[in-house]
Amino acid sequence: MKYAYYPGCSLHSTASEYDISFRSVCRMLHVAIEEIPKWACCGSTPAHSTSHLMALALPGRVISQAEEAKFQKILVPCASCFQRLKTAQYEVRNYSGLHETLEQVLDRKLENKAEVIHPLELFIGEEMSNRIADAVRKRLEGLKVCCYYGCLLTRPPKVMNFDECEYPMSMDTIVSALGAETLDWNAKTSCCGASLSLTKSDHVCKLIRDIFQEAKAVGANAIAVACPLCHSNLDTRQQETEIIYKEKYGFPIFYFTQLMGLAFGESIKALGLKKHLVDPRPLLSEVGIA
Repeated sequence: MKYAYYPGCSLHSTASEYDISFRSVCRMLHVAIEEIPKWACCGSTPAHSTSHLMALALPGRVISQAEEAKFQKILVPCASCFQRLKTAQYEVRNYSGLHETLEQVLDRKLENKAEVIHPLELFIGEEMSNRIADAVRKRLEGLKVCCYYGCLLTRPPKVMNFDECEYPMSMDTIVSALGAETLDWNAKTSCCGASLSLTKSDHVCKLIRDIFQEAKAVGANAIAVACPLCHSNLDTRQQETEIIYKEKYGFPIFYFTQLMGLAFGESIKALGLKKHLVDPRPLLSEVGIA
């Protein structure tokens, strides 16, 4: 099966390392993906803060484009995009008249039958677990990882239908299979304040500090994420948070796909790890991974 791939705006810009690591992992696991032709922005936070109809029409267009290209499943790595597409599908299926309204607004057919899935859902299960095990060339022993899902992947649960709302384990399962130690901690689905990043940075630093404190308390030396917004906040504001609270964390923030790529033998450069502000190379060297 070939999957429709919707990178969204972040993976083509600020989160380009998520994009290249995801593509690399798919190639090594023999997962066929193809970008949706002429895709556009899903609207993310700005659209649903402005217009409810626009917030549904933009992701609805993406789903329609995928269905027009005959795809049955749409892979969406960005947590924000994933939530917007899932929300559009849920509302169209559950609110009378909305389907017809969106088709009129979009001026195109919307079957709304394509399944929207996150890569974390793709990379679990017996068959994919076997593929991952066969692909591992360098076990990530020495990494003590807190898997951070953020607040968008699991909420609201009736819409997202993703993993366990309060304590998801899909990322933990994948990262553990790579040889890293995944840690039990209390901030898996806490909010990092990404939507407030430019307007209330003091609030954001407080939220980030709480997350780092939890990770530090359980002995982590790295944090894994599956969201460009979470990565941006935890990576770019880490130094600022350390200065404000006079504490030292030094946590490299990895996309889980980068950890997969490392275990599969990809180079640091090929996975975009040099782009991160908190340099992961000293830790990787210390534990003998790079």
